[in-house]
Amino acid sequence: MSEPRIRALALCVFHHHGKILVNQFHDAVEARTLFRPIGGGIEFGERGVDAIAREVKEELGLSISDIRLIGTLESIFTYAGKPGHEIVFVYDARFDDAEVYEKPWLEGHESDGAAFQATWRFGSSFNAGSQLVPEGLSELLGWVQK
Repeated sequence: MSEPRIRALALCVFHHHGKILVNQFHDAVEARTLFRPIGGGIEFGERGVDAIAREVKEELGLSISDIRLIGTLESIFTYAGKPGHEIVFVYDARFDDAEVYEKPWLEGHESDGAAFQATWRFGSSFNAGSQLVPEGLSELLGWVQK
């Protein structure tokens, strides 16, 4: 078993007409559906802003610009029965291809090759049964009062 560690993560919310772009995950252990913006781990020596541009290119094959940091969250959680701890840099950005915003979903691939569909969702679509993660993201986006 590997040593527990804190993971640095960069995520991008991509605002569009009151929606954000998210990837859906299912936690079979806790029987819950989770939604998380596009992004991934920050590599050693890499800045968060560079990590999010790389992750979007790797996962969606798309380039982005106007990247801006909107906040930082600390997330301590359990997923699939395993504890996790992340420091999450949350960005907003713009896709260089404006046609992306007209699509109901985007096809993507995780680093392990697994395919996924990222969808545009309103903040009101998230609840206890279909939760937006990391914890605190809804508050950061102004969707929930602290």
